Amino acid sequence: MAKKVKTILKLQLQAGAATPAPPVGTVLGPHGINLQDFCKQFNDATQAMKGDTVPAEITIFEDRSFKFVLKTPPAAALLKKAAGIEKGAANPLTAKVGKVSKADIRAIAEKKLPDLNTDDLDAAERIIRGTARNMGIEVSDS
Repeated sequence: MAKKVKTILKLQLQAGAATPAPPVGTVLGPHGINLQDFCKQFNDATQAMKGDTVPAEITIFEDRSFKFVLKTPPAAALLKKAAGIEKGAANPLTAKVGKVSKADIRAIAEKKLPDLNTDDLDAAERIIRGTARNMGIEVSDS
């Protein structure tokens, strides 16, 4: 018999660095799950992704047990890492804050493909290019 779902939450945390302190404690605490247990499982699962922000979809059941599914890091975070910048442009129409290559766009699109709403790599690349454009990051042809 399937467990009854109480709620589904989404959190974005640094890989391998979850602690029971906020934001984890403030989001998960009211639902009565064991914060230490969640943090240990999350950190173990994300050990290989250190330095990335990892979204997790957490399903909490009526009996206070839980399971979580890890997603790929946000496209904006991957683009910032590839361009070597801290943040996107305040006004992307006039200011350009960094550059990425076509190869970077393709690599990010391949990484994000399971979480995007397309199965086509070319469409995924266009989605990533749009995100880059909205952040003020130029895509060079090289």
